[in-house]
Amino acid sequence: MTRRTWAVAILGAWTASLGWLVKREFFRPTGTRLAEAALSVPPGAVYYRLDVAGQQVGFASSTIDTQATTIGVTDILVLRIPALGVLHRTAAMSRATLSRTLRLERVDARFDGDLGRFATRSLVAGDTLLTVTLLAGPDSETTHVPLARPIVLPTLLPLRLAFGGELKRGKTYSSVVFDPILLAERPVTVLVAAESTLVVADSAGYDSTALAWVPAHFDTVRAFRIEQREGEGEGEGGMTTRAWIDAQGHIVRAENAVGFVMERTAFELAYTNFRHRDTTRLIRASAAPGPGDVVATTVLAARAPLPPDTVSLFRVRLGGIAPGALDLGGGRQEVSGDTLVIRRQTPAALAAHYRLPARDSSLARWLAAAPLIQSDDPRLQAQTRLIIGQEQDPARAARRLAAWVRAHVERRSTVAGPSAVQVLETRVGDCNEHAVLFVALARAAGLPARTVAGLVPVGGRFYYHAWAEVYLGDWVAVDPMLDEFPAGAAHVRFSIGGLARHAELVRLIGRIKVEVL
Repeated sequence: MTRRTWAVAILGAWTASLGWLVKREFFRPTGTRLAEAALSVPPGAVYYRLDVAGQQVGFASSTIDTQATTIGVTDILVLRIPALGVLHRTAAMSRATLSRTLRLERVDARFDGDLGRFATRSLVAGDTLLTVTLLAGPDSETTHVPLARPIVLPTLLPLRLAFGGELKRGKTYSSVVFDPILLAERPVTVLVAAESTLVVADSAGYDSTALAWVPAHFDTVRAFRIEQREGEGEGEGGMTTRAWIDAQGHIVRAENAVGFVMERTAFELAYTNFRHRDTTRLIRASAAPGPGDVVATTVLAARAPLPPDTVSLFRVRLGGIAPGALDLGGGRQEVSGDTLVIRRQTPAALAAHYRLPARDSSLARWLAAAPLIQSDDPRLQAQTRLIIGQEQDPARAARRLAAWVRAHVERRSTVAGPSAVQVLETRVGDCNEHAVLFVALARAAGLPARTVAGLVPVGGRFYYHAWAEVYLGDWVAVDPMLDEFPAGAAHVRFSIGGLARHAELVRLIGRIKVEVL
């Protein structure tokens, strides 16, 4: 409805004025609505219990601090997951500073886990440039990322939905979120469903008989159910998450298809009970995983031998999740019900119909430099030229790059962030480091490439693994740590773009079972 439409109506000036008022109130720009609504953002803290298949594996908290001109949001996540007889601890924290229109200005993040320890500092300049500094031990590096649109943090998406007027039944909201831990952008689509009433424990009392805190008082909370889907489309490795968001932009409950549940509760129930739980039994039970179990660590970290994958066809049945809950199709992977079929690409699939460098604008995302993948760095570009010389055939260039990475990067578990520049200098790393270095070298050559992550089978169990894909007319799997081009079929891809580090891996170890057919 526009002012001009009302002006030409036969109802005259009075109707035109009324139409202008309606437009001002209901069709205001999102920024204007956020600026006004954000004034009512309340300070405070909420706490969450994190469960996998009914077993608490961690806790989380979200704290909002309102200032005169800014809003501070601090999010903490702690996981303690038993695997192979060891309790693996992962902690992640982010501190974000928002303007009073809920635009991101700065975020500091820290990650501490078995797969790495690092910190990041991200600054946003005018919604057009993101400056990211990665701190890993005594080393630091800074990357500048051009922005096509304002970015949203995953933990701040509910706040923006609530105060941006997006929580309306049937409404669809699309955005791009930037994860300060994974240092990656990913598109998300949110569908707002019905409003519900949930019951949460808002206080606790100590039970001396049970030697634990128990709920003392319950509260009812009105919240909208939303369905959030990651990825741009079929084959993007996305997952559907269901969450309930209240009017203050806080998550009341969230769950996904593989048994991960995040539930708001009292502090003592979320944290104190978890801190004092008996972990001996859990550790003992994890010492000998059964066939098809997913182990929450990499093959190298578990010191399990990973032989070259020469399998041409790999069929598995995924149990414990609803069919279609995970977007696993696309490329060499086909999904039918609960069965996933993976085929190793044939030589015909390696014949690209273009010469390097690729100039297809639809692949720009996979050619550009990114945090951790600094393909525009002079050192990486020089190394790429040394490896491939004047080679313009994409397949032959990819093969040379994979062979070089395998020959020059020692396979060893590390605690730093998987930065391509640092891997080039140190020449050591796990599968994450091999993957990011290969992808950075490929992009420096004008070869579209992306990191992927998922599972590989060893001894009947499935371990986390990262590898790469290059575009040769379709996406072709490459395992630079094993020098496999193309990679064998026994690489089960679960995510694309942005390495699925330990904090994300929890979503795969709930009820999910992988049965080899």
